Amino acid sequence: MSTTVHDFAAIGVGPFNLGLACLSDPITELDGVFLDSKAEFDWHGGMLLRDAELQTPFMSDLVTLADPTSPYSFLNYLKETGRLYPFYIRERFYPLRAEYNDYCRWAAAKLGEKVRFAQRVDRVEYDAEQALYLLHSIDTGTGERGLVRARRLVLGTGTPPYVPDACRDLPGDAVHSSDYLFAKKALQDKRSVTVVGSGQSAAEIFHDLLQDVDARGYELNWVTRSPRFFPLEYTKLTLEMTSPEYADHFFSLPSQTRKRLVGSQKNLYKGIDSELINAIYDLLYAKSGRGPLPVRLMTNTEVTGAARDEGTAGYRLALRNSDQGRDFALDTQGLVLATGYRYRAPAFLESIRDRLAWEGRDRFRVRRDYRVDLAAHADGDDGSPAPAGAVFVQNAELHTHGFVSPDLGMGAYRNSYILRALLGREPYPVERSIAFQEFGAPLGAEAEVSAR
Repeated sequence: MSTTVHDFAAIGVGPFNLGLACLSDPITELDGVFLDSKAEFDWHGGMLLRDAELQTPFMSDLVTLADPTSPYSFLNYLKETGRLYPFYIRERFYPLRAEYNDYCRWAAAKLGEKVRFAQRVDRVEYDAEQALYLLHSIDTGTGERGLVRARRLVLGTGTPPYVPDACRDLPGDAVHSSDYLFAKKALQDKRSVTVVGSGQSAAEIFHDLLQDVDARGYELNWVTRSPRFFPLEYTKLTLEMTSPEYADHFFSLPSQTRKRLVGSQKNLYKGIDSELINAIYDLLYAKSGRGPLPVRLMTNTEVTGAARDEGTAGYRLALRNSDQGRDFALDTQGLVLATGYRYRAPAFLESIRDRLAWEGRDRFRVRRDYRVDLAAHADGDDGSPAPAGAVFVQNAELHTHGFVSPDLGMGAYRNSYILRALLGREPYPVERSIAFQEFGAPLGAEAEVSAR
C-alpha cells in the first residue's frame, strides 16, 4: 500500500474536478490525485441524445478560460482526433453533448494515473498528528481496499438526481431523466408516456419521444408546474452575470437576499434552449397535419401524488392546476421524472463532519475561495497557501456564490481560484473585472447624497 502523501486529493471526477486535474497537471510543485467510483468518465450518460448540444460555448471546456494554450483544450482534442476542420465548417458554437463527453474521456486518458476510476471512497478520516486526510476506498471492480493520504481535499461529487416527495420511492419502472436513454426502448413499448419537468432535460426527452409518437402509437404527455415553457435567458448583458464581479456581489449579500435571488433566477440556468422550444413546436405542427396527435402539454400543473397501478402496470398521477385550483388525475404507463438535481453531502464526510462549516444538515458554509473547513472561517484570507486540513468544494455553493455554480463556463475560473488558494500564488491569472455593468451601488454614493 502506497505511503505517498499528496498535496491534495479530489473526490469525484466530473467536468469540474477533471478541469482541476488538467490545470494542475503542469504545476510541478503541486501533487494531486483524483478518485471516482465510476469505471470510466461518463457525464450524464443517460442523456447523451444524438443531436443534443451543450448550452454553453466550446470555450467553456476544461481549461481554455484559464489557459487557452493548454494541451487539454477542446480545440486540441478536435485537432488530435481529426475533427477540427469539420467542427470549423459546422459553424456551431456549441459542441454536441456526446462530443463533449468524448472530449472529457480523452482528457482523462491523457492524465494517466493522476485520475483513478473505479475507486469508491467510503470513509474519510483526519489524522491530526500528521495533519493528513486518510481516504479509504474500495476498487469497484476487484473489491480491493485502498488508502490515499493527502493534506487537503477537493470535493466534486456532483449533484445527484432529485425526485420530489410526491414521486419518491415509487415501485415499478419510473425513471429519472438521468437514466432516460437506458430506458427509452422500454418506454416506447408502452401505451403512454408522461414526462414531468420544465427544464432542458424534460424538453429534450419530450422532443425525442415526440419524433416517434405516431409511428409507435403511444400517447405522450408533458406536465410542468411552470406557467409556461421558459426559454433560457441568454442575452449578452445577462451573460455578464457569469462574471467575477457578479460572484463577488452575490457573495457579499445577506443570506436571505441570496436565497430570494436564487429562486428568482431559475431562467438563467434552468430554462430551455429557445431553438429546442421552436423545434418542438415545428414537429408538433408537421405531425398534426396528418390528423390529431395523442399529445398533451400541461402547464401550471403540479404533481401532488403518484401511485403504482398494478392492474395496468402503470401509474396514476394526482395533478393540480395552480391557476384554477382544480385537482384531477392522469393515468400513464411510462413515467419520466425530469425533476433535476440537488446537492447532497456525501456520506463519507460523516467522520470529519466536525471539521467542516455547515448551514443546516446538508449545506456547507462556503467561503469566497470555495473553502468549507472551519479553519478557513477562523483564519481569514491572507494570501498564503491553504494550510493542511483545507477542504474545497466544486458545485456545492449555489446558495453562497449564485447560479454560476453549475455553469461549465465558470469551471476554469473556480479552479484558478482554488489553485491560487492551494499555492498562495496565481498559476493562472484570476480575472477580477470583465463586466461593463455594475451590480451594486457605487461606494461613497450614500455619503455624497447626504452631504447635499
